[in-house]
Amino acid sequence: MMSRVRNPLVVSCVFLWVGFVCAISFMEAWLKFQAPGLTLPVGLGIGRLVFKALNQIEWVFAIAIVLNFVVRRIRRANNKMIFLVIPLMILTVQTLELLPELDARALKAIQGGVLEPSYMHTVYIVLEAVKVISLLIFGSTLFLQPRHKVVPTEPQH
Repeated sequence: MMSRVRNPLVVSCVFLWVGFVCAISFMEAWLKFQAPGLTLPVGLGIGRLVFKALNQIEWVFAIAIVLNFVVRRIRRANNKMIFLVIPLMILTVQTLELLPELDARALKAIQGGVLEPSYMHTVYIVLEAVKVISLLIFGSTLFLQPRHKVVPTEPQH
């Protein structure tokens, strides 16, 4: 028996969001530096463009999800909604704090500047992992349990 989906648009946005983050943050970000002949400044320049685009796409997904709840007037807050709130909070922190700082560091490195050690990349990666796990949990709550038909049983003598 197949599961039913409570809200197909939200399910699509959640799992596409997860796919984008996993493809960019957990694969492209480090893999591009394995390319032969790619210099650090070029790699950082590509990274700046890709992560800016990823951030914008993430906001499209986040806004689509939130607007869907608003338009459908879904007001029932439940404990599962925390798994949507967490990624929204992380995305906000990344947009307002982490990405600008990482972008400034990348620009400084591209221009040949010396960078002091920083833990910002580690924080970003940890937050990406928490975001993905939260979105996966939230997305899984959007599937309804299949309805089971009640089959009468024969009385035993």
